Amino acid sequence: MNQKYEKPSLETLKEKLEPFQFEVTQKNGTEPPFKNKYWNFFEDGLYVDVVTGEPLFSSKDKFESSCGWPSFTKPIQKERVRYVEDFSFGMHRIEVKSQSGNSHLGHVFNDGPEIHGGMRYCINSAALKFIPKSSMPEQGYAEFLKFV
Repeated sequence: MNQKYEKPSLETLKEKLEPFQFEVTQKNGTEPPFKNKYWNFFEDGLYVDVVTGEPLFSSKDKFESSCGWPSFTKPIQKERVRYVEDFSFGMHRIEVKSQSGNSHLGHVFNDGPEIHGGMRYCINSAALKFIPKSSMPEQGYAEFLKFV
């Protein structure tokens, strides 16, 4: 894994992130459906971890799921995320975390488009930063253009 995506200290994160981003990424918070930045956003580009900048999802794999959160069929590279069993709220779900930053991203479900493997990565906008395709090279993400 690329070492340039290192997690800052909690003190730095409290200064760098908006309070709600900190709540979502560091304390497993969840934003309201249909009231978040990327749920209905479909421009070409890359979605990265707001904590570390690690590339996570491509706009090519984003789809309209009507759930109110950004939904993707897969991560940009499988090693970019990890999975944790989550038994909160009396449910059994699979939490998705970023690999380098250990940021809470959201959850993965098996009710996505069958044509793309059937997975739905339901991700909090507050955990993501969008990098437009046209800005990817200048922001250090040129190697990921092939995924967008």
